[in-house]
Amino acid sequence: MQGEDARYLKRKVKGGNIDVHPSEKALIVQYEVEATILGEMGDPMLGERKECQKIIRLKSLNANTDITSLARKVVEECKLIHPSKLNEVEQLLYYLQNRRDSLSGKEKKEKSSKPKDPPPFEGMEIDEVANINDMDEYIELLYEDIPDKVRGSALILQLARNPDNLEELLLNETALGALARVLREDWKHSVELATNIIYIFFCFSSFSQFHGLITHYKIGALCMNIIDHELKRHELWQEELSKKKKAVDEDPENQTLRKEYEKAFKKYQGLVVKQEQLLRVALYLLLNLAEDTRTELKMRNKNIVHMLVKALDRDNFELLILVVSFLKKLSIFMENKNDMVEMDIVEKLVKMVPCEHEDLLNITLRLLLNLSFDTGLRNKMVQVGLLPKLTALLGNESYKQIAMCVLYHISMDDRFKSMFAYTDCIPQVRALRARTRAFRNVYFPLSSCARCPFPKKKKSAKNICYIINTEQYKMQITLLSKVQG
Repeated sequence: MQGEDARYLKRKVKGGNIDVHPSEKALIVQYEVEATILGEMGDPMLGERKECQKIIRLKSLNANTDITSLARKVVEECKLIHPSKLNEVEQLLYYLQNRRDSLSGKEKKEKSSKPKDPPPFEGMEIDEVANINDMDEYIELLYEDIPDKVRGSALILQLARNPDNLEELLLNETALGALARVLREDWKHSVELATNIIYIFFCFSSFSQFHGLITHYKIGALCMNIIDHELKRHELWQEELSKKKKAVDEDPENQTLRKEYEKAFKKYQGLVVKQEQLLRVALYLLLNLAEDTRTELKMRNKNIVHMLVKALDRDNFELLILVVSFLKKLSIFMENKNDMVEMDIVEKLVKMVPCEHEDLLNITLRLLLNLSFDTGLRNKMVQVGLLPKLTALLGNESYKQIAMCVLYHISMDDRFKSMFAYTDCIPQVRALRARTRAFRNVYFPLSSCARCPFPKKKKSAKNICYIINTEQYKMQITLLSKVQG
């Protein structure tokens, strides 16, 4: 076909099936794009069809959502869905609404015990369905410019997110070698590209049998370098933003300075979102690799603890859950715990007790329990005001057991026993024992005259004890409470 013979390009979009996303609150709309080149007489000369998909995320969907109204809104805003499919959309939304609510308590507990997989993000989602048979084309894209590399890595990632494809991808040494090379050479040039490629290797890291592959390409060490670099970049961004904010505060009437600051702050917010996506997937990959204690030791030697504690200053709940989970795993070794002490970890954790995010609060309390075996850290917990915060959690069914164990550790130090008098810990434990069968056999610190001075003579002392014997924590907790004889 000669180029001058082609006169018109006809593009036709045909809607297809609608289905629910397998793991998220979203609808997947399948559609087909047909492009036809017409000749001078209007006859078709060349045509091509491509299957695509669009993901409609439903962030507002919850148990109280009006499904009928939401379905109508989805159909109105998505031109790929014909109005005749309104009832079908409504049924799918109803299914999504109830699928989340139908999880049993046990499943929810298992789900919250491990951080969630990183969600899809900008640069990862494209309106194209990847095909394992087209891998050669995707590999070729990795040798092009950055935009093509991002597209190629996103298509390979789409395949890697399906566990059924991992073994076939594992056999494609050309693809894996190209991905590792591009990550080493170009991670500083594009956050989206780095995030895509690390996510691909993260998919492999979810299975222990593929850890050798990641070690072979030295992806773990590269992730450590990337995380360290990104944390330092974030500090520079904050310094620059702080300088602009200071200039505005010194001259509040200067509208030029104010506009510059607002522009810089908006840019900073966008950069932080992309950076946190990268940090989350890189840290999760390292967390998976840390199943091997030898690999964990190598991470410790590269200052993983310091990086994680620095990341506690972030506000992203999902990133914080991952960071605290990693720290909890590391905290069982004394060397790591000592590194945490140097970084003043308790001061950073106190802001999360309490917090609105249940999973984050739960994992933070478990980290505090691990740290509470250290006398110095128990002292820090009292100094930063954790005692009344932990006491307040005794009334919450989800946290009372773990909070009680941390309180017990604090009560082991004589210098802190009297401080329980200034909280409502004692009446709360009594109430728990009275109404909860699991707490009938528990020894815990109580004082019947908490606000009285403690006498020095042992004969004036009285033990007021209860016994804790729960399903998870079988221990005897005793506190010597001295009262006037």
